[in-house]
Amino acid sequence: MTHEILQPPHWPRPKGYANGIAATGRTVFIAGQIGWDTQGKFTRTLSSQVKQALENILSVLERAGGGPEHLVRLTWFVVSRDAYHEEIREIGAAYRAVLGKHFPTMSVIQVVGLMEKEALVEIEATAVIPEGGSDATVKLPSHGNLASA
Repeated sequence: MTHEILQPPHWPRPKGYANGIAATGRTVFIAGQIGWDTQGKFTRTLSSQVKQALENILSVLERAGGGPEHLVRLTWFVVSRDAYHEEIREIGAAYRAVLGKHFPTMSVIQVVGLMEKEALVEIEATAVIPEGGSDATVKLPSHGNLASA
């Protein structure tokens, strides 16, 4: 299985995400995960909820035999664009602590609210896991690596 980063040659490289990915293998769809722990408790900051939501995504993905390298898409729903920008460094650090330097396609959307009142973020995920194993090969565009967040 190969994940191929799709980067038009004359576009600037994105920071912290990919413009497109082509992948083959077993597709895993993960419902929106929020920043609560296994006891249903929330932390107060957006960045700490992001970290927990990403850990929750990995817990589901591991049940399918996958890891962070198999993620091909993340869709983030945040209740505050301002909080997202204010905590961007902490969010980046939380992201790298959980997913490393793997940057799939991503969208971040501000919403009025989420179903759980204390939730500040919800993240949906899609992953593609190779048939018969978990080794993934990422093919980068010929003009360079993706920038990190």
